[in-house]
Amino acid sequence: MLSPAIPSQINLRNLLEPLDYQHNVNATYLQGFQETTLNVAAKTMRAEVEKLIAQVEPEKRDAFSAEMTGFLKLFNRYLVERSKGEKLQWEKIRTPSPEHVKLYRDLPGCAPNRIPEYLEKLAVVKLNGGLGTTMGCVGPKSAIEVRDGMTFLDLTVRQIEYLNSQHGVEVPLILMNSFNTDKDTAKIIQKYTGQQCKIVTFNQSRFPRILKESLVPMPNHPDDEISKWYPPGHGDLFESLNNSGLLDQLIEEGKEYIFVSNVDNLGATVDTTILSHVISSGAEFIMELTDKTKADIKGGTLIDYEGSVRLLEIAQVPAEYMDDFKSVKKFKIFNTNNLWISTAAIKRLVTANSLNMEIIVNQKTVDSGEKVLQLETAVGAAIKHFIGAHGINVPRSRFLPVKSTSDLFLITSDLYAMQHGELVVNPKRQFNTVPLVKLGDHFKKVAHFLSRFQSPPHILELDHLTVTGDVTFGSEVVLRGTVIIVANHGSRIDIPSGAILDDKIVSGNLRILDH
Repeated sequence: MLSPAIPSQINLRNLLEPLDYQHNVNATYLQGFQETTLNVAAKTMRAEVEKLIAQVEPEKRDAFSAEMTGFLKLFNRYLVERSKGEKLQWEKIRTPSPEHVKLYRDLPGCAPNRIPEYLEKLAVVKLNGGLGTTMGCVGPKSAIEVRDGMTFLDLTVRQIEYLNSQHGVEVPLILMNSFNTDKDTAKIIQKYTGQQCKIVTFNQSRFPRILKESLVPMPNHPDDEISKWYPPGHGDLFESLNNSGLLDQLIEEGKEYIFVSNVDNLGATVDTTILSHVISSGAEFIMELTDKTKADIKGGTLIDYEGSVRLLEIAQVPAEYMDDFKSVKKFKIFNTNNLWISTAAIKRLVTANSLNMEIIVNQKTVDSGEKVLQLETAVGAAIKHFIGAHGINVPRSRFLPVKSTSDLFLITSDLYAMQHGELVVNPKRQFNTVPLVKLGDHFKKVAHFLSRFQSPPHILELDHLTVTGDVTFGSEVVLRGTVIIVANHGSRIDIPSGAILDDKIVSGNLRILDH
């Protein structure tokens, strides 16, 4: 773990002055604001945060202060934006121009003799802050086994190790952990010692949850239980990378670009065609986009807003335009969160305090019944701040997320084959699309999912699968076309080994007894 590179003295008066911090906030809407209730909220929050800082052990205080500086900047910006009451003006949204979205198929491949040179300029960053709880697992999501007994992290390490050995380079793997995943990840990565893949970790910030009614921090002490804190979204990447000292280290080592992606996206591999385009175009930020399907209606999309390229997330969309946003016809592409970013540009923008990504206000009710706010940002929203930023419409194969057991069903099937840790579509699949799979609550947790299949079904000719209720599958089951299996409450359906279901609807009760 890298030690945070934090200045030994932090002037809280300068950095944390309510609504008057160094943040390029337009002075015109600050006039007359000092006596408002929002200004009182800012002063109160600062006082509470200073109390938290004062309770931290001296050797840890600088690092904690740096985090709280970022929190207060975000909180103050939230107050200012809320006071203005401005909303996205839907009529100003335009489809991005061809110069803002390139087509992957039009990009020239990287000259083989330049590949090692270009790879030496690269570091791979995986967003590793999430837990596997939604899939019924304990610990980091990256530790879930997804294919052939290998975890997300195993597959990532294998990919980069093969890349390094093939080209004689040293592309490092950097994991951005959260306080939820850091300790477990530190233990897990020990098994990769000796591999041709240098692994470095750093932590994203830990911000205090905000009590909605009083607008004060939920924790009273820096060591309060973790339920009173939250990781502020992957938009925190830039500040945390800088605060850790790792950004400076990467720049010193000649790593000019980072390739950022979610650790659970098995399609996010290093692509030398894109890397070559990044370098030759001089773009400081490139976002990979892919064609939207009905399964992707909540994904953020790239738009032209008042002449500049921006990321539009579902949280920013006014309720009256939600159907428009989810329309596959109007917004045809969405953000995969595969991002290629210049390290020098990150350093410039962080130093100038110029990264003002849209704030996502996440409202929650905690176990105590209290309503809290979490202020978050998305890393892709930073695209508007980088010179030459644009998107690339990439093949769907570069977006293979595993968010649920329905996704896991696809990943473990014969739809994909494994090559050096990378999943590739089986050439026997005749369609370009991925089957739409919806598994019910009986399959929600990974352990339950695995117990219901004697072996993964064959799905090379599958279009759509819906399974609800108490259903189990034997071995060597073949699914084709559209298959719907519904076991009503109190009933059970066992699909026998070797069964072939071709455009079938199965319902009721079906038990196959072994003799």
